[in-house]
Amino acid sequence: MNSSRRQFLARTAVGAAVVAGGSFAAGPASALISPLAGVGNTPITALTNATVIDVATGRRNRHQTVLISGDRIIGVGRNLPVPRGATAIDLTGKFVIPGLADMHVHALDTDRVDPALQLANGLTTVRVMSGDPRAYDWRDRTDAGTLLGPRMVVGSQIIDGDPTLWDPNLIKVLVVQDEATARAAVRQVKAEGADFVKVYSRLSPAAYRAIHDEARRQGLTVAGHGPDKVSIPEVAAAGQRSIEHIHAIGLSVSSQEAEVRRRLLAITLKTGDYNAWFRQLHPIEWLAANTYSKSRAADVFGQLKRRDTRVTPTLTMHRVLDMPDYTAPDPATLKYVRADTMGTFEYVLENLYKANRPAEEIARQQQMWAYRQRFVKELFAHGVPILTGTDTGTPWMVQGFALHDELELLVGAGATPQQALRAATVEPARFLGMSDDLGSVEPRKIADLVVLDADPLTDIRNTRRIHSVITRGRVISPTARTQLLADVEAAVQEPAAAGAVVAGGCCGTHRPHS
Repeated sequence: MNSSRRQFLARTAVGAAVVAGGSFAAGPASALISPLAGVGNTPITALTNATVIDVATGRRNRHQTVLISGDRIIGVGRNLPVPRGATAIDLTGKFVIPGLADMHVHALDTDRVDPALQLANGLTTVRVMSGDPRAYDWRDRTDAGTLLGPRMVVGSQIIDGDPTLWDPNLIKVLVVQDEATARAAVRQVKAEGADFVKVYSRLSPAAYRAIHDEARRQGLTVAGHGPDKVSIPEVAAAGQRSIEHIHAIGLSVSSQEAEVRRRLLAITLKTGDYNAWFRQLHPIEWLAANTYSKSRAADVFGQLKRRDTRVTPTLTMHRVLDMPDYTAPDPATLKYVRADTMGTFEYVLENLYKANRPAEEIARQQQMWAYRQRFVKELFAHGVPILTGTDTGTPWMVQGFALHDELELLVGAGATPQQALRAATVEPARFLGMSDDLGSVEPRKIADLVVLDADPLTDIRNTRRIHSVITRGRVISPTARTQLLADVEAAVQEPAAAGAVVAGGCCGTHRPHS
């Protein structure tokens, strides 16, 4: 992330008027109340009688009061006294968790749709994995407080090799041929306002190395795909902050890695022929899946852990791409999606992912998906730091709602509910360099919280049972949340503005609305 951007995100809006020191600690009543004099006239909100979930430890702290002033938590404690004049919200029987993060989204619709759906689903932070002027505008307006939405960290345009996978009629990509064009691309995306550089699958090793070197010079970090021609150990050694999806990692843990690498280098493409890449990649993935090496995996996963290279599995995306014949939209969320978007989802699925599949690939759908799940279980078992991300824009996904699918899929793959929640709270805060501000319910931290009607540690599906959301200290009550969703439902029935992007697909696919 741009260093100046990180400083802006971490800047405190309210002075350090802290009521209780330490995690969930409560001292004498006089000591708890007296520091409030330093808050001035800033209103205080008191969340009372709540069970606060400590995601880092899995502990349930019952009968807690959480005091909020401005955008900060100023006190957390058992039966903490509510200051005179505070607005008290009784949360008896409710559970409070840190705000959730989706670390792989794409801007799909308008500012009346995407940010509202994300907040209504408890997402208080999102990482947009392909930037454009619209996403940069949303980021800046949410930071300024003029647009209600989650905190946004926005990447660059996709930087890919030549020929790129993407049809320029579908998505704008910066195509680089060599070190010089790679460095120029990094300088360009910094000037455009990117918080980090997004790298893609068809970069040459030389261009990839040049991007990292130039990004360091420009004060930017790098995240994205593991390129086909660069091994995962090389990706981690280069300093890539996160690896999106798990297909590239799987290709680096085969007992026949030399053959896997030979076949990857033999892939041939024309510009924009994503479908041809998928068709050529599948048999290579199948070989790697069936030659998975425990010793090789232990080595590669160990390197990822030691270098703190995060992995964003995006199981929501892999499920659709691995099993396109077995997935479908959720009828309950269709009212939040434009008819045009659904049409584009169908187009993308049929033309980019399903077209030209041989019979053996069709027959392997469920086996490939089972392999992905086992793979993610191994990542957790080896202590690789995991980030929750959905790649919202993939067919059938709906902003915000998709993160709850991802949490459920992570647990289905073998993670505990606590591990899944950690990937959506603690790890994103660490990744963004904001552990002092986000990721837990503690004094001095930004008041990004989700109030649930049921315990997510008992059943991860309970993250869907949202009572209310607090974003930077602003309470979105149950009534306000219902209105947010109703406004989105109305907005998607209206014509989109000319030129607006209203749909997406894997890793940023979208078609301009005409």
